[in-house]
Amino acid sequence: MEEVLRGPLALSNRMINRLTRCRGIRLNGRMPWLGRRVKKGDRLRVAVRPLERSDLVPEPVPFGLLYEDADLMVVDKPAGVNVHPVHPGETGTLTHGILYHWQSQGFEGRVRPVHRLDRDTTGVLLIAKNAYMHQLLDRQLKNRSIGRIYLAIVQGRLTRETGAIRLPIGRDPTHPLRRRVAEDGAEAITLYRVLASTEQASLIEARLETGRTHQIRVHFAHLGHPLWGDRLYGGPGKLIGRHALHAERLSFTHPLKEEKMTFSAPPPQDFARLMEALGLRGNRPPAPTA
Repeated sequence: MEEVLRGPLALSNRMINRLTRCRGIRLNGRMPWLGRRVKKGDRLRVAVRPLERSDLVPEPVPFGLLYEDADLMVVDKPAGVNVHPVHPGETGTLTHGILYHWQSQGFEGRVRPVHRLDRDTTGVLLIAKNAYMHQLLDRQLKNRSIGRIYLAIVQGRLTRETGAIRLPIGRDPTHPLRRRVAEDGAEAITLYRVLASTEQASLIEARLETGRTHQIRVHFAHLGHPLWGDRLYGGPGKLIGRHALHAERLSFTHPLKEEKMTFSAPPPQDFARLMEALGLRGNRPPAPTA
């Protein structure tokens, strides 16, 4: 039976152990021995959507809903909102808002972001509604089969219209929040294409091959082109009150429906106003490739 659980159902060892402890696996209505051979006609039931409850109190935090089904949702995250609490007692996060939305539907669960967006980064974010779906989507993320396209406004004009930034990223020992390019850091790959530029600024389309903390911000700051509004990495602080980064597009394969899904969200007003003020007019060339 373990071959069925790990093969067709793609359950991790951790989830199998959890389901075993909570009696969430039934073979012909009984708790089975995992080494038992499954025969034709057997009925195997696995509780991959267990009833769960969050410790957080739901709050009406606004966000954009792009898609939702029984197992996952895709949201448009606003600026100035953490995805989840980063310290005890924090309120007003996206997680609080999603729980409030679920409460209105009569649904209870735990919010499981599949990837991350910084507090001031806007745009498309993928959320799993149960541990099983999170496991399946996390596998796609690690296999680099989830496509993530960002728009960024950086300082100055880049010397190359397209490129691949392959520079490892690690913690900055001089600042608790900052990251930096470091030889002993984790692998980090950003593919980019310049959509529009002036001497003052460039509109960049970037695709993440990896998902390190502050990856796009660190890579372009290291090249001498920090994001507009990114005071942490030396970007120009005028015209926008946050770093100019927007998660524009997300694509993945729905693990249960086996359908390719793509979602997009237009840049928010402050990003669009900055483009206007800097004279940037972007076209839509094909996304960068490896």
